[in-house]
Amino acid sequence: MLVLKSLTVKNFMSVGNQTQAVSLDRQDLTLVLGENLDLGGDDAGARNGTGKTTIVNALSYVLYGQALTNIKKDNLINKTNAKGMLVTVEFEKDGVHHRIERGRRPGILKYYSNNDEVDRAQGENRQTQDQIEEAVGMSHTMFKHVVALNTYTEPFLAMRVSDQRDVIEQLLGITLLSEKAEKLKEIIRQTKDLITEEEYAIKGKQQANENIENTIKSLRMKQKAWVESRNKDIEKLDNAIKELEAVNIEEEITLHTKKANIEQLESKLRGYNREKSTSENLLSKYIKELARFEKNITQTEDKTCHTCGQALHDEIHQKMLADLEEQITEHKQSIKAEEENLATVTKKIEEIGTIDWYEETFYDDIASAYKHDSSLEHLRNTLVEKAEEEDPYKSQIEDLQDSVLQEINYNKLNELVSLREHQEFLARLLVNKDSFIRKRIIDQNLALLNKRLSYYLDKIGLPHAVMFLNDLSVEITEYGRDLDFDNLSRGERNRLILSLSWAFRDVWEHLYDNINLLVIDELVDSGMDALGLEGSISILKKFCRDRNKSVFLISHKDELVGRVHNVLTVTKENGFTNYSDDIEIM
Repeated sequence: MLVLKSLTVKNFMSVGNQTQAVSLDRQDLTLVLGENLDLGGDDAGARNGTGKTTIVNALSYVLYGQALTNIKKDNLINKTNAKGMLVTVEFEKDGVHHRIERGRRPGILKYYSNNDEVDRAQGENRQTQDQIEEAVGMSHTMFKHVVALNTYTEPFLAMRVSDQRDVIEQLLGITLLSEKAEKLKEIIRQTKDLITEEEYAIKGKQQANENIENTIKSLRMKQKAWVESRNKDIEKLDNAIKELEAVNIEEEITLHTKKANIEQLESKLRGYNREKSTSENLLSKYIKELARFEKNITQTEDKTCHTCGQALHDEIHQKMLADLEEQITEHKQSIKAEEENLATVTKKIEEIGTIDWYEETFYDDIASAYKHDSSLEHLRNTLVEKAEEEDPYKSQIEDLQDSVLQEINYNKLNELVSLREHQEFLARLLVNKDSFIRKRIIDQNLALLNKRLSYYLDKIGLPHAVMFLNDLSVEITEYGRDLDFDNLSRGERNRLILSLSWAFRDVWEHLYDNINLLVIDELVDSGMDALGLEGSISILKKFCRDRNKSVFLISHKDELVGRVHNVLTVTKENGFTNYSDDIEIM
């Protein structure tokens, strides 16, 4: 239950720097009358401009940050003091005590719950306001139609159809369904995010597995190449071993020994042939030179130079003859020596004779032949090692297959998709106008609304039939004639406005929370005849008596003093409003 306890006002509209307090939890009918001493007590307008509506505007401002009517926030500040405006309200909701302090110049917004400060804001703050409205439990629009009824508030039936629908949807809980749908949309968004995360996780696993499969495929190709290479090496080693095993090493060494001897003889023979050729060349050279010297000495004996053909003197002639004879002697000796050497070399060549034996060997040299056994042993050991060589890729492939590949499970994704589909189905049920849930709620609550509206219209003395239809439109009839709201007189409209607001309140309290406070601002003053006024007072007293409501009736009608429990006098003097102590009517 929402129980509004008290309201304090300072520098708000006509209220000055002296804080004014109003107790809201009276559980009786309080008449709020004004007295404008600045106009004079006998003046006809002495009841106007006193600040009676300030109470309900202050309550609206402190709860919602705005007055009932379209007044700029800075215009709510008392014009004389122009600063330090502060409004405070205290209320209880479901056993929790709440306190709100809201003001301007300086801007302030404090919200307390059970004396613990919930939030503090400089000026206005949307988050704090949302918390306050959540605690109060109703929007500003519903507040104006259920708690604070004011002549300046646009009547429900004068609103545009779309605005009427918004109010009715709030009242009947359809807006609540929409709010739940919005919350559900957020949950759906979170579910979609989880689905996306799971899809990314699965895709990541798939990509990782694909990368691993590619790695395994690459390793298998390398493994295949390694196996083929190893098998080729084994085959080569086996063939090499068989080839070496087929060699008779003793015969091979014997052949290499013979070959070495033959190569030695061939080397000697090549040396002798070179020596023979050299000797033959020298011998031919010496013979040619000897013939030239003998020819020259013949010419020189005639005392003629064998070179230029000129005559020679005796001394030179003798010297040249001596030189030529010496050279002839030396060449004859050299020829004799070369002939002897040539004969010796030729004899040696003849002794060696012709070498025509040659046999193919396995090894190129005898040193390799002597290493035959060790080479064969080495090949055999290498073959064993190669045959026993461990596959370097097998364990890698097995590890990747057994431990690295991730199992992909679609159960969680399927559950999330199923949950999202269920949530989306619920969201459609909440927002679709053809949804059986919405229709069921509308049908049930419209029946209650129409019943209570009919009750109040009857009690207040309005002969018209007013009914809300299933499409949330309103039908006004009188003796079978369809009427519009503007077809009604001022008094009839006021009766309908009050009846509709009370019916709204009954439905609201049936669906949501009871509210202890009801304020009616001058709605019974304009165009209301005695029957309508009597019916209104009777209903309001019944509210107080049967439901323990605190009802404030703001009016200019002094004659109502005898019909109420209390009178709250609002006095304006020297430009400032003061609230007097309550006068209890006995």
